[in-house]
Amino acid sequence: MDTSRSGRRAAIGAVTALLLLVLTAVAGPTATADSHPPPAADPAAIRDWNVIATDTISANLGPTRPSGQVVIWHGFVSAAVYNAVVGIQRTYAPYKWRARGPSTASPEAAAVTAAHRVLLTCFPASQASLDAAYAASLAKIPDGRAKRQGVAFGERAADHLIELREDDGRFAPVEFTAAPAPGVWRPTPPAHLPFIDPWLGKLRPLLLTSPSQFRPGGPPALSSARYAQDVNEVKTMGAKTGSSRTAQQTETALFFGGNLAVQLQSAFRDHTARHHLDIADTARIFAAANASATDAVVTAWDAKLHYGFWRPITAIQLADTDGNPATDADPQWQPLLVTPPHPDYLSGHTTVAGAVMRTLTGILGTTHLDLNVPSEITGTTRHYEEAAQFNEDMINARVWAGIHFRTADVVGCRAGNRIGVWALTHYFQPLRPAGPHAVPPAQQMCPQGSAS
Repeated sequence: MDTSRSGRRAAIGAVTALLLLVLTAVAGPTATADSHPPPAADPAAIRDWNVIATDTISANLGPTRPSGQVVIWHGFVSAAVYNAVVGIQRTYAPYKWRARGPSTASPEAAAVTAAHRVLLTCFPASQASLDAAYAASLAKIPDGRAKRQGVAFGERAADHLIELREDDGRFAPVEFTAAPAPGVWRPTPPAHLPFIDPWLGKLRPLLLTSPSQFRPGGPPALSSARYAQDVNEVKTMGAKTGSSRTAQQTETALFFGGNLAVQLQSAFRDHTARHHLDIADTARIFAAANASATDAVVTAWDAKLHYGFWRPITAIQLADTDGNPATDADPQWQPLLVTPPHPDYLSGHTTVAGAVMRTLTGILGTTHLDLNVPSEITGTTRHYEEAAQFNEDMINARVWAGIHFRTADVVGCRAGNRIGVWALTHYFQPLRPAGPHAVPPAQQMCPQGSAS
């Protein structure tokens, strides 16, 4: 045995051990981990600010406003939050933006800052509550460089979104001027309110190239068999009294009789939490779904303005003026739900539902959604495993409620479907190699079956 070589090894080992001991004593056993903690990125912050956005919108517009306007504000907030998060994490393509934030910034701080800034700009009357919520959110994030960088980038993301939406047509003096005639919309009982928020039909979309990009052909001619079928179905199935609806059908009509935007936000929050999505994937679902829903509202209102088709209550009460021998007037007929103050074609609810379902299935890469959807009207929650089932219930619900013809519902769903495909083809794409989730499934998601 070479004793000199053994001695050298022993000496080297002793020196190495001594150096490790000295380094540990100087730096501490957790110095490396503590000096560069990961930036705060809790996805719960996005869900929290979605609740705050929902409450803020409701406080400013009213909880039961019969318009698609609620969806628009969610689209703006979600797009800014998405840019704030993915601009730092660089997992998905930002929405109409090239800026990138420092990788050391906190996506959580960026997200809450972007949401706060957009909401405050849109709803300055809510500043006190928004500022208090913002302070509480920031207090949960450790102070330091990551937080400061996140706040700064969140402000940039919000300011960019606000700039993008300048002069977009909000609150423009758009009017519906068509004179009352057979087939033409006019204010409906009981309140006989004017066409609400007609400017939505002229609003610059978030994703589409124009409000009319996916405008479908017109509603059935008054003289057609399709029109008579629509009228007679809603007359039978949508009546307030004496209807042929089952108890389950009535419950479905009531379930979707409230604010769809609020129902969907709750479903998104529940889904992203139960499936433990990270902050970027959570931001993506909210942004893609709400941006698609925004353009679905614009598309539906564009068609409402363009075609101005009358509602079932008017068509049934004045059926003796439509020139169709297969329809009979009932001047006393009333729908199950109060008719919203805007034209029938397209149905806003089914257009939004079609867009959101197509967008979600594209992101998830499957038609199996696993969505829990609540209803403030019935106080119940429904579980939807399949996108097609959600769309089918939505289509039927508007007929059974007596407020839409089936054609307006089905065609609305199809238009929404096209919006969802466009959304994921042009936006919200992964920056890494795309997986199956990048291409929306090809299955038909707008059923055309009977109402039975």
